[in-house]
Amino acid sequence: MRGEVVNPLGVSVLALLSEAPMHPYEMYQLLVERKEDRIVKVRPGSLYHAVARLHERALVAEVGTDRGGNRPERTTYEITPAGRRILVDRLAEILRTPVREYPRFALGLSEMHNLPASEVLALLRARIEDLGREIEELSGYQRLAAERAVSEVYWAGIDYTYHMLTAEMNWLTSYVHRVDSGELAWPHEISAHHITPTDRDEERQ
Repeated sequence: MRGEVVNPLGVSVLALLSEAPMHPYEMYQLLVERKEDRIVKVRPGSLYHAVARLHERALVAEVGTDRGGNRPERTTYEITPAGRRILVDRLAEILRTPVREYPRFALGLSEMHNLPASEVLALLRARIEDLGREIEELSGYQRLAAERAVSEVYWAGIDYTYHMLTAEMNWLTSYVHRVDSGELAWPHEISAHHITPTDRDEERQ
């Protein structure tokens, strides 16, 4: 049981159930309400599947069912002692050990020299605008949490995301300025400037 790693959504489920027993739809609502869907990828279907996998491994247990009106029957789960041990182990591992996550944006940055500078600048400026909107939204959540006197311990993930996105936007803004000003020459333009008459004759042949 302990040899199989619990994925990030599974960790979120175990963490929620460590607070109180609840059914999967309630878990989904809480994750969205707390904006934790910005930290872990969650959909209702994937959350139900995660709960089922944890139940198969005896990390969570059924504690009851209820039916409200015409809604389907809902099963309530609680974390088991084994689930609590897994939660503690996984959190310790995640906090302690850096992991290469291979974000696709880093790939895009590494290969963007294959595009014309004008296109790259337009794309990055659009990304900066999107980042600005997301940063402003996260800032609103920070203000709301502060107004409600919610300890920063409970929204450290949101705060971390805010600062990471801010750092990305600042870096991109500086990078775009360097390319746009000509301080950083673009490979396509470098090669175009260095084509000699002899090179053109060879290309025609």
